[in-house]
Amino acid sequence: MDERPVGIFDSGFGGLTVVKAIADLMPGEDLIYFGDSARYPYGPKPREEVLAFSLEICDYLINAFDVKMIVVACNTASAFALDTIVEKYSVPVVGMIEPGARSLVSAATTDRIGVIGTVGTISSGAYQEMLGAIAPHLEVTCAAMPGFVEFVERGELESDQLLVLAERLLRPILDGNVSSLLLGCTHYPFLARTISKVLGESVTLISSAEETAFSVRQLLFDFNLAAMRSVGSFRAITSGDVDEFRRIGRTLLGLDFSTVTSHRVDR
Repeated sequence: MDERPVGIFDSGFGGLTVVKAIADLMPGEDLIYFGDSARYPYGPKPREEVLAFSLEICDYLINAFDVKMIVVACNTASAFALDTIVEKYSVPVVGMIEPGARSLVSAATTDRIGVIGTVGTISSGAYQEMLGAIAPHLEVTCAAMPGFVEFVERGELESDQLLVLAERLLRPILDGNVSSLLLGCTHYPFLARTISKVLGESVTLISSAEETAFSVRQLLFDFNLAAMRSVGSFRAITSGDVDEFRRIGRTLLGLDFSTVTSHRVDR
């Protein structure tokens, strides 16, 4: 019905977990991904800066590619910029906070749940507010994970240094005795093995990528925007170093990123 591409963006590689989930669910869609590697991580940055970056990227995706939908595949950008993006643009917009909260509540087996995210995401209170609205009976423990994104962006998914950092930062989650933990940053699924090593097998790790993909599909059909082709295309654009993006992309996902292109941004 509409063969224009879906635009997706994140501060770096993390949003590729969402890209994969959308591609698996709707293989006929053309997907344009923008990884803002030149300005990562978004987590420690002020709200106004993340908002400005997000609007700049949305302008680029709409003006350069005429995207029919924007997926804010970044929890920090979703917390700081989603409402403004929804108000400013006429295309449907999907963020990470609501799908993530729904996924966590669905997976809860006790009344104790947890969320980890960047400093910006956790300090924004976005998940606390959303979970309080949809599941006020659950006890939520939240913790920020400064430094996690940088490990992923370097392609360093397992190391002694990472393990030591995880043991320190995840202490509030262990003390909270949670049964389910939302990985409230799209980078964190790449670190699931280390996180599970610290928390143990009794804690279920939840990624919101799949639930976000379901939200994308629902909106595409609701607005009669779904493409009817059987096989779509994927294009990646980075604001950072193209060769590094290709190398890390292959390391993280094992996919061919030979067609990655560059787009400069103001730093």
